[in-house]
Amino acid sequence: MPEKKISLFTNGTRVSDKVKDELTEMLLESGHIVTTEYKGDSDLIICIGGDGAFLETIHKCDFPSCPTVGINTGHLGFFQEVRPQKLQDFLAAYEKGQYSIQELNTVKCTVTTESGEEFTHVGLNEIAIKGRHSYSVHLFISIGGRPIEKFSGDGILVATSAGSTAYNYSLGGSIVDPRLKLLQVTPIAPMNTSAYRSFTSSILLPSDLSIGIRPERSENRIFILNDGIETGYENVRNIEVSASDEVVNLIRFKNYDFWHKVKDKFLEKN
Repeated sequence: MPEKKISLFTNGTRVSDKVKDELTEMLLESGHIVTTEYKGDSDLIICIGGDGAFLETIHKCDFPSCPTVGINTGHLGFFQEVRPQKLQDFLAAYEKGQYSIQELNTVKCTVTTESGEEFTHVGLNEIAIKGRHSYSVHLFISIGGRPIEKFSGDGILVATSAGSTAYNYSLGGSIVDPRLKLLQVTPIAPMNTSAYRSFTSSILLPSDLSIGIRPERSENRIFILNDGIETGYENVRNIEVSASDEVVNLIRFKNYDFWHKVKDKFLEKN
C-alpha cells in the first residue's frame, strides 16, 4: 500500500494514550506518516476514545472530508468501529482496502439576531435549542414555513439519523437507521396542560424541510448546543434548523451491522 498520512487523536486517558503509542509504532513500521494534527491533507483520521472523543475530533478538524475511523476505549462506542485488541486486524484490512465508507449526514442551525447578524452551527448528532438554565422556554415552531405549534418546555432537539441513538434516545426519541437522511424533532420536557399545549413525542421530517424557531420574547437568552457545544445568544429574532451539506465519511468494516450494534449496546447484558 502506498504511504499514507494519518492523523491520530485521543481523549487523553492513560488507556487511549497507550493504544496510540502502540498504533503509532505499527503505522510507522508499515511506512506511513503519523501526525497528531490535521491540516486538511491527511488520508485518514483515527480517533481513539469514546463517542464524545469522536465528536470532539470531528469538530476540531472542522468536519474533515477524508475518511475517519474510531478505536473504542470508551463506553458506548456507536461511532467507534475498532477494538484496541484488534489493531493488527484493523491495519491489515485498511491497507488492503477491505472497508466501506458510511456517509453520515449533519444538521445545521442559523441564528439571526434582532440586529441582523447571523451565526451558524453544525452538528453530527444534533442541534438543541434551550432557554436559560432552570427556566422554561416558549418557542413558536414552523415546519417548511408553516406554523405548527407554540412549544413550551425546556427546549427542543433536532437530531440526525446518526444522532438518534444519543441525546435524542435518552429523551424518548426514535432510533433511526443512519442510512436514512432525515431530521427528528424531539421535545425536551414539554409542557402539556390546559395552559400550554406542545407535542410530547418526536416528529420525523424529510431532510428537505427546514424547521423555523422564533422565541416568544427576543430579549430572552437562548442557548444553542451543537453536539454538546453550548453558545448563548440574546435578542434572537429567528432560528432556522435544516440538513447541512457537511458529510462525515466514517470507515466501516465488513462485519459492521448497525442493528446488531443497537442490540449489543442497548439490549444485551455485558
